[in-house]
Amino acid sequence: MSGENEMSAVLNRPEAPDALPALAERMAVTDVIYRYASTIDRRDLTGLRTTLHDDIEAKYGNGDWIHGGDALLAWIDSATEGTVWQHHLLNVYQVEVIGDRANALVYHTSHQVFADDPETVCVLVARYHNKLTRTPDGWRISRLLFELLWGEKRQDTTGYLAAVGGRGPVL
Repeated sequence: MSGENEMSAVLNRPEAPDALPALAERMAVTDVIYRYASTIDRRDLTGLRTTLHDDIEAKYGNGDWIHGGDALLAWIDSATEGTVWQHHLLNVYQVEVIGDRANALVYHTSHQVFADDPETVCVLVARYHNKLTRTPDGWRISRLLFELLWGEKRQDTTGYLAAVGGRGPVL
């Protein structure tokens, strides 16, 4: 059976219509998580706030717990102040939706360059253990635990960036 016929056979099973709402929920949860990262990269604090539950609890690495959406927004704003650019690469590995709650395991690698050291890239490798809650406005991150695994600083010692035309444009 060809790949297309196999897919048709799966979609035509009696239980397939029940799978579509589950897939839509998984995508909605995943979309919030990706939007969280992309709004941080663009320093779009208004957009970022729409991903956070008002009563969120968040912990980054060994730092203190942060309570509340506005407090977390202020913390992220302060932590990323002075960035020239940021690039978060996330991969949502698992999503489990149970009614109006969801759990998500997200793998994270980020690169940040700060104005006070523009030739150095700070790299973090971590995992997010997120909980999300469905609100009248959609899914929101209600608990965020950032399990920090690795960090390092890198510089282009080979001149490769200059060889490919240099950095930019930074949007």
